[in-house]
Amino acid sequence: MSLPRYPEYNNSGVEWLGDVPSHWTPARFKWLIERNDGGVWGDDPDGADDTLVLRSTEQTVDGRWRINEPAFRKLTPRDRDFALLGIGDLLVTKSSGSALHIGKTTLVDERVAALGACYSNFMQRVRVSKRLHPKLAWYLLNSEVSRLQLGLLSNSTTGLANLNGTIIGELLIAVQPREEQESIVAFLDRETAKIDALIAEQEKLLALLAEKRQATISHAVTRGLDPNVPMKDSGIPWLGEVPAHWEHLQLGRLCTKVSDGPHFSPSYVEEGGVMFLSARNVRVDGWSLSDAKFVSEADYREFCKRVIPEVGDILYTKGGTTGIARVVDLDFRFQVWVHVAVLKINKDAVLPHYVAYALNSIGCYEQSQLYTRGATNQDLGLTRMIRILLALPPIEEQAEIVSFLDGATAKIDLLRAQGLRTVELLRERRSALITAAVTGQIDVRGAVEREAA
Repeated sequence: MSLPRYPEYNNSGVEWLGDVPSHWTPARFKWLIERNDGGVWGDDPDGADDTLVLRSTEQTVDGRWRINEPAFRKLTPRDRDFALLGIGDLLVTKSSGSALHIGKTTLVDERVAALGACYSNFMQRVRVSKRLHPKLAWYLLNSEVSRLQLGLLSNSTTGLANLNGTIIGELLIAVQPREEQESIVAFLDRETAKIDALIAEQEKLLALLAEKRQATISHAVTRGLDPNVPMKDSGIPWLGEVPAHWEHLQLGRLCTKVSDGPHFSPSYVEEGGVMFLSARNVRVDGWSLSDAKFVSEADYREFCKRVIPEVGDILYTKGGTTGIARVVDLDFRFQVWVHVAVLKINKDAVLPHYVAYALNSIGCYEQSQLYTRGATNQDLGLTRMIRILLALPPIEEQAEIVSFLDGATAKIDLLRAQGLRTVELLRERRSALITAAVTGQIDVRGAVEREAA
């Protein structure tokens, strides 16, 4: 879609905004706000007249609601009346350790208002005046120009970025006539819906690829590669029928040592440290190291008294997202946290890559979930982990299966990478479109009517 620029622009005098349409007015956000309030948290619930309290974890990075397991709290009547959310309220995340999350903003619509919910003290409630359309305010606050301002204005204490009502009120925006705000909202609602539909299609494809990857692995490590081989009932529901000449045994029998990382939190360092991996850094299709933390040399040496991860070991996640395995091929020193197990494999009996593939199969993954314990901090304990059962072919056949799966998963992972890139580009397009519309870089007046005609 090619959209024109406005016929005339003025210099806003604001670095963040640049030139804006001549009839727009640069303003501080606080001049358009009726309420700007912190949240509440209250006491632990007792099951009698508790109140749902929304948290920043219910907000996605792009300003959507994802309310799956909301928290209930015991609030005083005064706190509940004060923090009760209404249609059109905006909730801004004001404290986060991630630049992606600080300043993310959600809009209370009819569905959320019907919950009778309040909001936590890690969020700020903003209620705009009649001069500003609430939906346009939502687009504004989630635009690149506002998120950049909030990121730079936030205070930082011990790595945690913080906003407050005063900082949020200092945002610089450009205000349009109310009728024009309606046009911008209608345009963005329509165009972002198109982009969101394309993203949903890609995400559905990515889910299918993930299922195909796991199904391919599961078939190979329980049925083998020869469709004509005689089969036998393993007697184990997780495995079903396996080739007649295969064994089945517990994971512990394939390891010379099973350990996990240190059971205390280290002090992270910014420079000169040793990489420290948690469960989120271990994925079935590769390492995710962009957000890995680092620990001091002293902490690293202390951790090494417990276990030293080496090339050929298997890292197996036992906390957070449990049941994900990957063979170590990192050519630098690192350590792991308590939620990651280090499996030292008996390489005379089994290939580490075969064990990793087997652990990522459906049967082993389901066992890992069955053995995971804990109401809040779930953990796949080492003594339970080693009881996981897997099918084991002769070592020569293991090599054939690993070679086949390396090729098959590489093709799937390539398609997945392409799909992820497409989603990334679509999200960038969505973000750029919103920013262009709310800063007046494109003139969308009448765009909806022209397309309808």
